Order: sequence, then structure tokens, then C-alpha cells
Amino acid sequence: MGYLWNVLGDAIAYLTEFGPDLRAIVVLTLIVSILATMIGAGLGIPVGVWLARARFTGRSLLLGIVNVGMGLPPVLAGLFVLLLLWGDGPLGDLDLLFTPAAMVGVQTMLALPIAIGVTVGAVAAMSPAATEQIRALRLTPWSRFTLIVSEARVGVIGAVAASFGRVIAEVGAVLIVGGNIAGETRVLTTAIVQESRQARFGAAVGLGLILLVLSVLVNGLLTWLQSRGERVV
Repeated sequence: MGYLWNVLGDAIAYLTEFGPDLRAIVVLTLIVSILATMIGAGLGIPVGVWLARARFTGRSLLLGIVNVGMGLPPVLAGLFVLLLLWGDGPLGDLDLLFTPAAMVGVQTMLALPIAIGVTVGAVAAMSPAATEQIRALRLTPWSRFTLIVSEARVGVIGAVAASFGRVIAEVGAVLIVGGNIAGETRVLTTAIVQESRQARFGAAVGLGLILLVLSVLVNGLLTWLQSRGERVV
């Protein structure tokens, strides 16, 4: 038990310093996670709305692909992006491998199917009366989309929260395409792996506490927005 208290003390000492290296890690984590969430949700929510309402041949197949994507192992996504961005790969000339841009790209891949899948469920769960009313209104496609999102806002916010939770906790994919380069591509999850491998458990716990706080703050904000949406209904 004393050993654990010592580790906790080391973690507190590490956090107290909060030096430039740690600040850079926290900032990069937020930038990569928020960008990937915004892109994934920004693309996934419209696709989810369309997929929930459309009826066409092959829809079940698309839904199946989305469901598989929601459980896609991150290391496979990382390997796929690695092959694309490798020097001899299709996108090798872009020279994006081991950069934050590559990390955003792979995390967007992980967030996108979750945003689509959760949105499909939220829109499909709308009341029949609301669905019929929206269908009867003569609206432009954009007005219809915004109205549907407004009606299903609690679930749509849940899609954003689930997407963010997926990307901020991810380590395997970003490690593959980012390389965990100090000062360039090191984020909280990969830094925790690095510190743990070197038996610097105090630093690893400190980084984990920061990761937990960031997750609680962002998801707390989204939960508050959900609760407001429920009260409006």
C-alpha cells in the first residue's frame, strides 16, 4: 500500500511542475481529439440522418458496414493509414506520416462510424408523430436536416460524446501513424505508454489523471447539453 502512496505522491509532484513538455502534450491531445471529433461528427451526423430516413437497395449492407466500423480495432485503422501514407503508398507524396495530421486522419476514421451509427439510432427513435410532421412539411433539404437534428438533439449530442470518447482514449492507431515523437506527435495516451515502459509510474499516473480530467470536462459539457435538450422536449 505504501508503494501506491509513493506513486501517487510522485504523480502529484509531476503535475505540480506542469512544465513545457507536459503542456505541449496536453495541447496536442486536445487539438487532435477535438479536430477528429469535429470532422468525424461533422461528416457522420448528416450521413446518419440520411441513412436513418432513406430506403434503398443495399441500405442493410451499409448499416452492417457502419456497425462493423463502430467496433473496428484501432490498430487495423492505424495499419491502413500507415500503408496509405508510407513513402511508396498512394498518399506517400503528401509526407504526412508521423505528423499530427496523420493522427487526426486515423482518429477521424474511428470517430466517423460511431457518429453515423449513434445518429441513425437517434433519428430512428424519433416519435412517429414528429416523423410524419417533418415529412409533411415542404422544406428545403437543409431545413429538413436541421429540424431532424433538433428533434433528435439528445441522441445527436450522444453521437458527438461517443466519438470524442473513442478518439481521446485511443493509443494504438496514433502510435502507429504518429510515432510518439517527443515535442511533435506525443499525446497523453502515448505518453502514458512511454512512461509506463520506463517504469516512471508517477508520471504515468499524473498523465492519466490529466486524461481523466479532460474526458470528464468535455463529456460533462456534452451531458449538460443533453439534459438541456431533454428539458426542452
